[in-house]
Amino acid sequence: MIIKMTTQEIFQLFAYVLPALVTGLVSFYFFRLHTNNEEGRRRYLLHKDTQTTTLPVRLQAYERMVLFLERISIPSLVVRVAPKTSNKNDYENLLIKSIEVEFEHNLAQQIYLSDDCWNIIKAAKSATIQMIRKAGMSESDTADKLREDILSLTMDKQSPSATALSYLKKEISALW
Repeated sequence: MIIKMTTQEIFQLFAYVLPALVTGLVSFYFFRLHTNNEEGRRRYLLHKDTQTTTLPVRLQAYERMVLFLERISIPSLVVRVAPKTSNKNDYENLLIKSIEVEFEHNLAQQIYLSDDCWNIIKAAKSATIQMIRKAGMSESDTADKLREDILSLTMDKQSPSATALSYLKKEISALW
């Protein structure tokens, strides 16, 4: 049972197979294009739905960090946290503890912020504490004198909180 095919039969077979093969390839291409488009559409819709629920939470996190930065800014901090005793070291520790408590209260907000933004906020906190410690090394002997030294130390330069706040505002504007 050996089947012998002539060249004419081979060409005829090829004439039937070639259009079917081309049609199959074109169909596969369009099917793949359609499925990729549908996958992209579903991904977009999911992102859009997620954005409507997460954007308010992210904005709330940014608001809380703005409040944190405002509360730890030197002029605000010194006015808000009054010395309990006239001891300079006690007041210095009270100011630093106030900053640390504020920071710990807002620690969970980092999951809604970018890493760069969070690092800048931590740097602002550390720089503010550093400025308080630097003023604490002055020769002032009372808490009220330390308040004056802290304020005078920060009067002529931009506070770390202001720098972090401007970065935060820039990042928030990128959300729109």
